[in-house]
Order: sequence, then C-alpha cells, then structure tokens
Amino acid sequence: MNETSALITDFYELTMMHGYYLEHHDSKAVFDMFYRNNPFQGGYTIFTGIEELIDKLEGLRFSESDIAYLRSLSIFDEGFLEYLRDYRFHGDVYAFDEGTPAFPGEPLIRVESDLMDAQLVETLLLNTVNFETLIATKASRMVLATKGHGRIMEFGLRRAQGENGAHSASRASFIGGTSSTSNTFAGKKFGIPVSGTMAHSWIMSYSSEEEAFRKFTEIYPDNAILLIDTYDTLGSGIEAAIKIGLEQKAKGKKIGVRIDSGDLSYLTKEIRARLDEAGLEDAIICVSNDLTEEIIRSLVADGAPIDSWGIGTHLVTGGSQASLNGVYKLSAKEENGTMIPCLKVSNSYEKTTNPGIKQVYRFFDDNGNALADLITLADEKIESGKNITFYHPFSTADFFIMKKGRYASFRPMLTKKMENGRRLSPAPELKEIQRSSAEKLTAFDKSYKRQINPHIYKVSLSENLRNLKTELLVKTRTRESEMKNS
Repeated sequence: MNETSALITDFYELTMMHGYYLEHHDSKAVFDMFYRNNPFQGGYTIFTGIEELIDKLEGLRFSESDIAYLRSLSIFDEGFLEYLRDYRFHGDVYAFDEGTPAFPGEPLIRVESDLMDAQLVETLLLNTVNFETLIATKASRMVLATKGHGRIMEFGLRRAQGENGAHSASRASFIGGTSSTSNTFAGKKFGIPVSGTMAHSWIMSYSSEEEAFRKFTEIYPDNAILLIDTYDTLGSGIEAAIKIGLEQKAKGKKIGVRIDSGDLSYLTKEIRARLDEAGLEDAIICVSNDLTEEIIRSLVADGAPIDSWGIGTHLVTGGSQASLNGVYKLSAKEENGTMIPCLKVSNSYEKTTNPGIKQVYRFFDDNGNALADLITLADEKIESGKNITFYHPFSTADFFIMKKGRYASFRPMLTKKMENGRRLSPAPELKEIQRSSAEKLTAFDKSYKRQINPHIYKVSLSENLRNLKTELLVKTRTRESEMKNS
C-alpha cells in the first residue's frame, strides 16, 4: 500500500477539521459526490477514478514532515496535530462501479464517516474523480465517433497537464476505449499496451526518407509505421514507403504509414489508392494532427480510409471543456443519536441538493436496454412487478409512471467499496474495466450517445425522496420568512 499525503487537500478542509476538533463537533455524517451537467454538451459520462481513489484513501497519512509544516503555520492546536499524526481514513464508501455510464444529479459516491474524516477527503475525491471521469468520457466520445473504423491510440503525454495528469489521463482514456498509450510509464503502471511510430527528426537525421524507412524496418520489422509527411506526402514520402513496403512484403512483413498534417480526407484516399495499386492492400493508414471527435466524425462520414487514430491534446486535456463540475455535499448528519437528512437550498432549484442517505436504481427492459434511473432513499424497498412513479428532479409537479410491464429488471448502482477505511475487494484489471464499460454503454439507445443534441436520459426521484425534499424545502423557506418578519 502506497502512502498518500493528506496535505493533498484545500486548506479550508483542514481549518474546518481543526474547528470540529476544538468544538468536539465530530458527529456521524454522510456526503454525496455528484455532477450537475454532462461535459461536452453530451448525453452521458463514464464514471472513472473510484479504484484509484480507494487506493489513495487507504494510504492517506500525515507524515512527520506534513505535521511539521502544519505546525510552522502557527494556526493549529498541538492536540489537533497529534491527532493528525495517527490519522487514518476510517469511513465507508459506496460508489458506482468504475467505467459505468452515469448522468447528472446521481450520487456517484457516498461517503459515510464522521465530519472530520469525511470533510478532509473532499478535495482528493473530487480531484481524482472529476478529471478521470472527464477524460474517460472524452475518450468514449472519440471511440463512438469512429463508428468502428479504426482504433484510437492515446498520444497525449507531451500535451497533458503535467506528469501526474498525463498518467491519470492515460488510465482514464483506456477505460473510455482507447487501444494503447504512448506513455511508457502508464504502460508499466496500469498494464496498458504501449505504441508509437517515429518522429520527423528520425527521417531528417538520414540522407533520405528511403534510408530512414529502411533502417527503421530493419530494427522493427513487424508492422513498422512509416511517417510520410516530412517533405512531400504524395511525392517522396509515399514513394519511399511503397518501395520499403514491397521489400517488407517479400519478407512476409507488413507496413503502415502515418500522416500528421494536411487534408486528411484527401490524403488518405490518395494514399490508399497508391498503396493498393502497388499491391500493399494490407498496409494500414494512421493519422494524427490535433484530432477531435468532430474531426473524426467528419472524416468517417467522408469515407476516409483510416485504420488508426493517434490523438493527444484534445483527448488528455479535455479539449473544449476544462473540468467536470462534480461537487461533494453533506446529505445527512447525526443529531442526538439519529441520522437526519440535510438539504442545501439555493435560489436556483437546480442547485438545491437531494437530502438523506440515498441509493440509485437503473431500470432495464427485457432486452437489457436501460430505461431510466431512479434516486431513492437508501432504506426504500423497490418491489418488482409494480407500477413505479418517477418524479422530475427539479419540477415537483412533473412525473411519469414506469408500468410494471415496461421494465423487466432493475439493479442498485451504489455498492459498498470500502468499510472502515479498507478496500472490500481487489481492484479489477484495467482491461476488464474497459470491457465492462463498453458493454454497459451498449445498453443505452444511440440517441443518448449522439455527439450533437443527444436525447436526455431520465434521472428521477422516488416519491419518498421527492416528498422529503419538498418538506425540508418548505420548512427552510418558512423559517427564512419568519426570521425576516421577526
């Protein structure tokens, strides 16, 4: 188990924790992590990062140097610093499985602990899950954009947000569906297949493209990918590649070519024709050059004969969106030995939280297609074979009824991952997470996965949760009104 510094947190988490300590205000508490809007104006996310988070929570510690640093700030009580010396995360964690398609408003992670414990881990939790979910979702969108035409290689290390961001992005991209990474360290750490071609500098270091390609295929004879746009893509580049490709074919080997510039639709069609005419029908074409899901979709629609896509910047940085807007909110607290629901009220009803300790159920038809999600109170019992009312999360008057013949099954989405700060089961292999994620995504109609103007998947509240939320909201507004008039 690797240790994680507990200083990886916003400073106000520590000052609040200190305040709880001094006031002996450390009752049991429940927090939810959820997000409010799908990134990239899409229809879903791929929830990612929970297995990494569990590892970090298990190893969360204040080292001697951490304690010394906090002492140097002359803010914290010495007794509190001694408490931190022996700190271990001791909460229970419930969460969606890694790689599961998820939607706005759903509690994706539930932390049950005490105030001090649950408060401290907020920043680490959001930092881990927000970024990885964003990147896994971006990767999934790019994979869908290919429509099965070629695999995506993640080439983002040099464009990522620092070293740690690069490693997390490689992991998340793979869960989202990429086939490999250029990040050698991520290959070692996570077991992701590694891949790479060559740089323009390799070719420029030789007297000709032909010499550069021949030397490369001598060293790497199996399926060498030759970069053909250093000087003249449709001239010396493809001509040298064909010559070397024919030499390799005579040896029973294959080649590929990569293009990193220019009109990718026009160039790939011309190159495919030249390769096929030369008898190199099995040579593959790889493209790169600041690709986005929009560009991929356009090239696929245009019939560009592309076998693999090397994508870096717009994949590992999130491209058009910098972050996922995931938040972490108190949903229940202990008072006089009883857990009571908490409600954060906002002038915007969309930002008013859902109170209480909750569960999420996903409903399926008899073909395994996802129909809708229902957020309930955790102690509610959902009975199969009955009509179930789904209430709109923001409009108390809107609802629909899921008829008993409409759904065939449902399953709880939040399962217990940690108990008393310890992992309950080994982390799945990353390839298994990737496979499971892709399988789960097929349960959703293509209208939810459209790149443009996707259909909105229904996430609703149960009647009991809707009534509790309304009751607490009315009490809060009544109390506010009384205070103004007093």
